[in-house]
Amino acid sequence: MRPQVVVVGASLAGLRAAEQLRAQGYAGDLTIVGAEKHKPYNRPPLSKEALSGHGPDVTVEALSASLAFRPKSSIADVRWQLGSPAVSSDLAEGLLSLANGQVLAFDALVVATGLRPRRLLGDTPTRGRHVVRTVDDAVSLRAALVPAVRAVVVGGGFIGCEVASTLTSLGARVTVVEPLPVPMLRGVGAELGAALRAHHEHTGLQVITGQGVSRLIGATEDAEQVAAVVLDDGTELAADLVIESIGSHPNTEWLQGNGLDLTDGVLCDNQLRVEGRAEIVAAGDIARFPNPRFDDIARRVEHWNMPGETAKRAAVTLADHLSGHATTTDPFTPLPAFWSDQFGLRLQSFGSPGLADTAVVEHGALDDLDGGLVMAYLRKDRLVGAVLVNVPASEYRRYRDAVAPLPLAV
Repeated sequence: MRPQVVVVGASLAGLRAAEQLRAQGYAGDLTIVGAEKHKPYNRPPLSKEALSGHGPDVTVEALSASLAFRPKSSIADVRWQLGSPAVSSDLAEGLLSLANGQVLAFDALVVATGLRPRRLLGDTPTRGRHVVRTVDDAVSLRAALVPAVRAVVVGGGFIGCEVASTLTSLGARVTVVEPLPVPMLRGVGAELGAALRAHHEHTGLQVITGQGVSRLIGATEDAEQVAAVVLDDGTELAADLVIESIGSHPNTEWLQGNGLDLTDGVLCDNQLRVEGRAEIVAAGDIARFPNPRFDDIARRVEHWNMPGETAKRAAVTLADHLSGHATTTDPFTPLPAFWSDQFGLRLQSFGSPGLADTAVVEHGALDDLDGGLVMAYLRKDRLVGAVLVNVPASEYRRYRDAVAPLPLAV
């Protein structure tokens, strides 16, 4: 019988894994399962161009079509099972159960179910609360953006600040609430985080740090419609919209009961085998794996280039297993990278700044981000990350190549 491979997750990682399996010579049956009804699409624009580049009447169909990836012809024969997520699995028996009651048998599995947004505690009020993870989320938020709307963005990470920037450009009055001392602390450190806060506040954004949200208040005339956000210190912020950007949960519930380590995503080895199982691999930001470019600690990485990088390696690993070939022993050492557009600034990051113990200004000045800045992040005097602000793209490669160069750690 022809082998059956099921890719669980119709994300960029799932799409690239399927394409790479074919590129590696796998010719058996291939099925892609997705919780959403849409085929894979580009998610980073959801907090930026997808909001600012469309009117309030944009439809989910139009937006998903504009952001859709074009699959390679090599996967034209793939079966798509969309609109029904995986709910459970029996890895020993090779069975996958979907929410619609369908059960799929598999010989090998690609785990690519990604993440879902964390939500604030409390079920009410329900209306006026938004997240930005899917095209449906973006369409819902765009429809709610009327002139001078009062918006509170809870969470000052990269997505939260991008949404705040986009909403401000559309005429909203925006406040960002961040429990940590500065926005984007984990991604850029205290010094650059403080400089970004000052820049953003200069544009009119209100930023409140060191405070969490204790509860939401509904409108007097309609308790289900959000009207205010109450902070830990009792401060009450009027709000027509609340955008919750407080992190994410890996979608691993469907894997429970199989004896896997699911404490933070899916634990994999360096070849992206799920806990050493040759027939099961993981790809995308659900995969927790060691990267010897930095050390031997398994971590999840949510940067934009990781779905493609992990999908390619996972496909090679799985294709080698299915063909009976010896799995490559070359270490998997991807360099994380992402960009962010906020209030007229373009941030480009390479490496893992969060692993650093020291941050220094390599070029420019913290009080003049418009003029260009390079921040270097060092771990025991080794460059492990760099963040470039308003630096020409022609300079990117020089800094990218300088971050955690190989083969020091492999």
